[in-house]
Parts: sequence; structure tokens; C-alpha cells
Amino acid sequence: MKTTTPTSVPTTAAKRPSAARARLIDTATRLFYEEGIHAVGVDRIIDEAAVTRATLYNQFGGKENLVLAYLRNEDEMLRAMFAEAGEAVTDPGQLVVAVIEGIAADIRLRHTRGCPFINAAAEYPDADGAVRRLIDEHREWFRSTLQAVAEQAGLESAADVAASLVLLRDAALVGGYLDGDERVTPAFERTARSVVAAHRPL
Repeated sequence: MKTTTPTSVPTTAAKRPSAARARLIDTATRLFYEEGIHAVGVDRIIDEAAVTRATLYNQFGGKENLVLAYLRNEDEMLRAMFAEAGEAVTDPGQLVVAVIEGIAADIRLRHTRGCPFINAAAEYPDADGAVRRLIDEHREWFRSTLQAVAEQAGLESAADVAASLVLLRDAALVGGYLDGDERVTPAFERTARSVVAAHRPL
């Protein structure tokens, strides 16, 4: 899109992370998502990232900050996906369709073991902890962005549309892991499109 949309990601002049830091985040992202956060120890991450223990603690100070970096990385990738959809679609009425297709592709191709934020929340029951606060911030961004997309598309009761799409995505990510994307992804797309159709003005 030529104009700024609610899905755009602010650009920053952030310094490029060191190669060691990037390897730690990449390794943690893979292991935490595939095996679970508490199941993966610091020594395993250090070994697979090919860094020293001192490097990990100099970069993150401990495992929890690495967990936060992992979740921020997931958050940034989803925001980037929304930004790309916003740039590729010029018709606001079609943006919500592109978002549904993007979520379906994510379920099918990338997040094949459920939602990383739901998975992390299950391992961090303390609602006041830093991990849960980050998860809450991510979900609030996701919900408000979907609402803004629905409003731009001229849908009625945009907040209800957003709430329904969040619920459907949550269920589809879990269901895709348990039942397979070939069964779940078409059901997600079909149901999400019906929600959108039900809120288009007559």
C-alpha cells in the first residue's frame, strides 16, 4: 500500500545484533518451539549455537531473557507478515482476505506445532511475570490489528470480527498440530471467510 496502514511496522535504527546473539536466538527459537521451553536447558542451547556460556550471559543475562527474545522474535515475524500483506494489497476490502490466507499459510508451513505464545503461556502460569506480560502485549496487538483491518474493509462490528478471527486462529494452530493441517486449515479458511461474509454490510 502507498499509505500507512495499521499493519505497518515502524522502522528503527536498531543496531544489528552480533552473529553470536543471532545464533542464540535462532537456536532458542527452534528448540523452544519444537521441544518446549522448560525441557531445553542452557547447556543445550550453548552447545548447538556454538557459543560460550559467557556469551549467553553477556548477551541475555540468563535463560528468561532469552525466552523473551525468542517470543519477541516471533512477534516481529508476525508483524512483518502483516506489513507485507498491507503492502501487497491495495484494496482494503481484500486485505482481510489476504490476512486469512496468510494465517492459513502460517499454520500449514511454519507453526506446525501450535502457537508459540499459547505454548509459552502454558509453561509460565504466573500472569504477572515478564513472559506473560509480553504474551499479553502481543495478543493485544494482534487483536487490535485485526480490528483495524476489519474496519478498513468496511465490516460491521469490527471488534467482533477480530475476536472471532483470534479465536479461530488459536483453535486452528492447536488443531493443526493435533489433527494435521490438511484437515484443519481448510476448516479455518472456510469458517474465517464465513465470519467476514456475515459482517459485510448489505
